[in-house]
Amino acid sequence: MKSAYAFTIELPQALAPAIDTLRAALATEQMGIVSEVDVQATLKTKLGLDSHPQKLLGLCSPAIAHALLTAEPDIAALLPCGGGAAEARPGRTRIVLQDPRVIAALSGNPLVQAACEKAHAALRRVVDRLAGG
Repeated sequence: MKSAYAFTIELPQALAPAIDTLRAALATEQMGIVSEVDVQATLKTKLGLDSHPQKLLGLCSPAIAHALLTAEPDIAALLPCGGGAAEARPGRTRIVLQDPRVIAALSGNPLVQAACEKAHAALRRVVDRLAGG
């Protein structure tokens, strides 16, 4: 399924190794995962629900975050960029990464839009790397 607001890719790996693979691909773009929420554990603990392994991910590029915060300090409400990973089928993990153009669309500031275009291009390269194996 293609999304208008996110890059998506499915990796032939369980959740933990898929996140490690994503982390390595992000590092090539000076980006990283700065936060992780274990959705499976939270649903079990808070709601008593069983679910497949999944995590919410906060992604960040320090240089791009600095550019965004300098251009528009209140943009902090939208950072870090969102992402997620879910192993809905054993050994297959779907990764979704928010397209930074979503943030750009909410701001009329050309400096924000330029930084988001850089982030968009970087994430496109990350997904292309992941697709190339």
